[in-house]
Amino acid sequence: MKIIKLLIAGTLFSCSITTNAQTDTIVKTPGTVEALFNVQAGLVGGYANYEEPLGKQWALGGEVGLDLFYYEAYVYNGTSLAKDKGTFIAPQVSLEPRWYYNIEKRAQKGKHTENNSANYFSLAIKFYPDLFKIGGPDYVNVPDQLSFIPKWGIRRAIAKSNFNYELAFGVGYMTYLSDTQFLTSKDDVAIDLHVRIGYTIK
Repeated sequence: MKIIKLLIAGTLFSCSITTNAQTDTIVKTPGTVEALFNVQAGLVGGYANYEEPLGKQWALGGEVGLDLFYYEAYVYNGTSLAKDKGTFIAPQVSLEPRWYYNIEKRAQKGKHTENNSANYFSLAIKFYPDLFKIGGPDYVNVPDQLSFIPKWGIRRAIAKSNFNYELAFGVGYMTYLSDTQFLTSKDDVAIDLHVRIGYTIK
C-alpha cells in the first residue's frame, strides 16, 4: 500500500483567521515577533495554530488540523487484484519553532512587520496519529508517523492591512511508528509546501 501526504493540496490557498483576546492595549516594539492565534480553513480540512514569542526574532508555534492524503492499493475483487487509489483526510498535530531572521531589518527600513511579516526559518515537527479519517475505504488508514522538516518561508501583510499571505517550503525526514506488514520501509522523505492567505482579527 502506498500513502502520500498531500501538503500542497491540503494547504494550498488556505484561509487563516487570527484572533486575539483584546482586554488591554499592548504596544508592540517594531521589529519583534508577536503572539498570534490562527484558525485556518483550506480547500480541504481545517487548522488551528498559535505562535508564542520566545524572543525578539523567535517564536514557538503549535498546530492541530487535518491534512489530505493520497493512497494506492491493490484489492482482490474475487477473481484478480485490482488497483484502487484515492484521497482521504486525517488529523495532525505539530510544533514549529520559527526564527524570523529579517524582521528587525525590515523594521529599520520602515517596512511593515505587523503580524510577524518577515522571512523565517523553522523546523516543523509533525505527528500523525492513527485516530480517524474522513473518506477513503475502511481498509486504508494512516500509520502513526512523525516527521521533522526544516523549512524556509515568508509571511506578509497585504497592503498593510489585516489580510496576509504565507509561503513556505521544506524537505525532511519521516518515520513510521506503527508496525504494519504493508509498509516496505519505516523511513521516508517528507515534503512540506504551502501557500496560505489569511485575515488577522485583533
